Amino acid sequence: MRKTIAYTAASLMIAAALPAYASDEDDSCGPLADGQQLSVQDITAKAEELGYDVRKVEREDGCFEVHAIDKNGARVEFNMNPVTGEILRTSDRS
Repeated sequence: MRKTIAYTAASLMIAAALPAYASDEDDSCGPLADGQQLSVQDITAKAEELGYDVRKVEREDGCFEVHAIDKNGARVEFNMNPVTGEILRTSDRS
């Protein structure tokens, strides 16, 4: 009986912790193998091709976080996929 209670308690603890490890694909780019990702220069060039005036590029949660000025002169911040250069999330920083 004690073993059953112990196994049940352990199972409940593990099940309760699983949502903490679940991640939304848009929230994190995750770890990548070396050589797979674009360089900061490549990300900057891709953002500039899209019409952004890039001010700063940094790594955050496996993605590239880009701080830029858009075509309308508004400050924006967006995350780009480190392999494809695709914009994942955008936020207005005005």
